[in-house]
Amino acid sequence: MGVSRLMDLLADSREVIRNDGVLLLQQLTKSNAAIQKIVAFENAFERLLDIITEEGNSDGGIVVEDCLLLIQNLLKNNNSNQNFFKEGSYIQRMKPWFEVGDDNCGWSAQKVTNLHVMLQLVRVLVSPTNPPGATSSCQKAMFQCGLLQQLCTILMATGVPADILTETINTVSEVIRGCQMNQDYFASVNAPSNPPRPAIVVLLMSMVNERQPFVLRCAVLYCFQCFLYKNQKGQGEIVSTLLPSTIDATGNSVSAGQLLCGGLFSTDSLSNWCAAVALAHALQENATLKEQLLRVQLATSIGNPPVSLLQQCTNILSQGDKIDRRGSKVQTRVGLLMLLCTWLSNCSIAVTHFLHNPANIPFLTGQIAENLGEEEQLVQGLCALLLGISIYYNDNSLENYRKEKLKQLIEKRIGRENFIEKLGFISKHELYSRAAQKPQPSFSSPDHMMFDHEFTKLVKELEGVISKAIYKSSEEDKKEEEVKKTLEQHDNIVTHYKKVIREQDQELEELKQRISTLTSQNEQLQATVTQQVSQIQQHKDQYNLLKVQLGKDNQHHNSHSDTFQMNGIQTEEVSKLKEELEEWKSKHEVLQGQLGEKDSLTEKLKSSQLEVGTAEQSSQTSKSGGLELSNELHKELEMLRSQIQLQSAEISKLQMENQKLQVMNTAAEPVLGDSSATAANSLDLEQEIKELKSEVKALSEEKESLKQHLDSSRSTVAILQDEKSKLQQELAESKKEQDDLLVLLADQDQKLSALKIKLKDLGVPVEDEDDIESGDQGDEDEDGDEDEQD
Repeated sequence: MGVSRLMDLLADSREVIRNDGVLLLQQLTKSNAAIQKIVAFENAFERLLDIITEEGNSDGGIVVEDCLLLIQNLLKNNNSNQNFFKEGSYIQRMKPWFEVGDDNCGWSAQKVTNLHVMLQLVRVLVSPTNPPGATSSCQKAMFQCGLLQQLCTILMATGVPADILTETINTVSEVIRGCQMNQDYFASVNAPSNPPRPAIVVLLMSMVNERQPFVLRCAVLYCFQCFLYKNQKGQGEIVSTLLPSTIDATGNSVSAGQLLCGGLFSTDSLSNWCAAVALAHALQENATLKEQLLRVQLATSIGNPPVSLLQQCTNILSQGDKIDRRGSKVQTRVGLLMLLCTWLSNCSIAVTHFLHNPANIPFLTGQIAENLGEEEQLVQGLCALLLGISIYYNDNSLENYRKEKLKQLIEKRIGRENFIEKLGFISKHELYSRAAQKPQPSFSSPDHMMFDHEFTKLVKELEGVISKAIYKSSEEDKKEEEVKKTLEQHDNIVTHYKKVIREQDQELEELKQRISTLTSQNEQLQATVTQQVSQIQQHKDQYNLLKVQLGKDNQHHNSHSDTFQMNGIQTEEVSKLKEELEEWKSKHEVLQGQLGEKDSLTEKLKSSQLEVGTAEQSSQTSKSGGLELSNELHKELEMLRSQIQLQSAEISKLQMENQKLQVMNTAAEPVLGDSSATAANSLDLEQEIKELKSEVKALSEEKESLKQHLDSSRSTVAILQDEKSKLQQELAESKKEQDDLLVLLADQDQKLSALKIKLKDLGVPVEDEDDIESGDQGDEDEDGDEDEQD
C-alpha cells in the first residue's frame, strides 16, 4: 500500500507536501516498470494533468516541469502505460499545452524548458521504437484531437526560440512518420508568407542554407525523411517537381525538387550530403520513380547541351577533390554514392544508364584498387557496393558490360578477396553502427554526418548478396536468371488471378446489391398487390350492395310518369339502333365488294404462278410480281381483319343494348297493362326488337362468311409462298450447276492448250480449233453427198 499512500500526497492541499511527493515518485519510477504500472493505475495521469492545468500549462513554474518528467518516466519504454494513456483520452488533454499566442517575444527560461519536455512527451508516444500498432493509433489520435495542427502552427510561427523550433520539427516528424493521413495533412500546410509557400519548401530552404544551425538542418532532414517514409504519394510529388513537364517556367516559385538539386550541386559539403540523402529517400522502395528520375535534365552552363541528373552526379563524383568545398572532403562523395546506390538498387534500367557512360566503371575500379588512407576507405567501400549493385542488378543488355565481363574485370584489376574486403569497410565503420541504431540523424558535429539510417538497411540487405554474386559462375548465373524468370512468370500468374478474383468479388458485390434491391422491390410490390386485392374486395362488396339496392328500387318504382319516360327513351334508342344497322349493312356490302376484288387478285396470282415454270427468266419476273401481290394481299388481309374485329365489337355492343331493352321492356309490362296505348307501344317495340334480332343474325352470318373467305385467302397465300421458295431453291441450284460447268470447261481449255504446246515442242503437228471445225464440216458435206447418191 506504499505507492497508493504516496499517490494520496498528490491531492494534499499543502503545496510543499504535494511537490515533494512528485519528486519522490520521480525517483521511484526511474527504470522500474513494476512501480510505473502501479503508479499509472492509481490514477496518476489524471492527477498530474490536473496539477499542470492548475499551474498554467507551459507558462507554469518548476512544478509543471516536475509533473511532466514524472509522466515521462511512466510512459517511456512502457507499452502498457502508453496504451492506458491513449485509451484514457489523455492525449486530447495535451493540446492546450501548445497554444502559443501571437506575441512570442520574451520567452522565460522555464517556459522554454516546459515546452521542451512537453514536446519530448509527445515524442515518447510516437517513437519509432514503439510497436507499430501503438504508434499508429497515437498518431491518429493526435491528428483527430488537433494536436498535430497545433504543432504545425508553432512550426510556422515567428519569434519561437531555436531549440524549441528544432524540437518541434523533430516532434512533427515522428507524429507524421508512416501515417498517410498525417503526411497528407502536413503536405497541405502552408507558411504564412506572401505568396504562401508549402511548409516542406520552407523547411528545405533552411536545410540547404549553410547559415542555419547544424541541429536545425538535421531536424529538417529528419522531417523530410519522415514525410516520405512509406509515402509513395509524397515521393511522387517531390520527384514530379524535377520532371520537365512540371517545372515552373516563370521561375516565380521555388519547388522542392529545385531546392534539392541546388543543394546537391552547391559548394557546401553538408548541403550536398543532406540533399543527396533527401533525394535518396524520395526514391526509397519505388522502382517507377527511379525510372522517372532518369528523365531529369540539368542545364549546366549556357551554350552547352543539358546533362542528365545521373550523369551530373557521376561527373561530380569523378572530380573528387578538384572542386573547392567548405566542410569535409569525403562527405560530398559519400552522399552522392549513397544516392547512386539507392537509385540503382532493384532498377535494371538505371544500371543500364549508369553503365552506358564508359567512364563510370574505370573510375570505380580505380578507386577500389588504390591503397588510400582511413578517410578514403569509406569511399572505397561505397564504390565497391555501387559496382556490386551494377553486377547484381545487371540485365546483360549492354554487351561490353555483361555480368561475366564485369566479374572478370574485378578479378583482373582488384581481385575478389580484395573487393570483398573493401566492401566490408562500410559495415565495420563506427559511424555506420551509430546510424543503424535509430532513424533520427543525430550527430555531434557535421564531420560525423556520413551514413543514413535507411541506407544502413540497404547495405545489410545487399552486402551478402553481392559477395555471393561475385563468386558465382556463369552457369549459376544462368540458372539463377532462369529461376528469376520462372518466379516472375509465377508472380504474373498470381497477380493475374488476384485481379480476376478482385473483379469477381466486385461482380459478386454488385450482384448482391442488385439482389437486395430486387428483394426490397419485390416486397414493396407484394405489399401493393395485397393492398390492391383488399381494395378490389371492398369494391366488389360495394358493387354487390348497390346491385341489391337497385333491385329493390326497381320493384317499388310504380309511377306512370317514369314508365312513359322510359318508353320515350326506348323509342329513341331503337331509332338510333336502326340507323346504326343501316350503316353496318352498307359497310358489309363494301367489304363484300372488296373481298370479291381480292378473290380475283388471288386467281390472277395463281395463274401467274403456274406460268412461272416455263422459263427461268420469266420465273424471276413473276416472283417479283408475286411478292408484290402477296405483300399487298397481306396488307389488305390485315385491314379486313381489323374491320371485322371492329364490326364484331359493334355487333356485340348492339346485342348488349338489345338485352338491356328487353329487360327494361319486361319490367315495364306489368305497369303498362292498364292502358291500351302503352300496350300498342310495347307490341311495336317487340316487333322492332325481333327485326333487330333477325338483322343481327344476318350480320353474324355474313361475318362468318367473311371469316371463311379470309381463311381461304390465307391458305392460298401460304401455298403461293411455298411455291415461290421452291422456285428460288431450283433457280439457285441451276445457277450453281452452270458455274460448276463453266469452271470445268475453263480447266479443260487450259489443259488442252498446255497439251498442244507440249506436242508442238515435241514436233508433232497440231491443228488449231478453226481448222478442226472446218475439217469436220467438210466431212459432214461428203457424207451428205454419198447419201444422196445412194
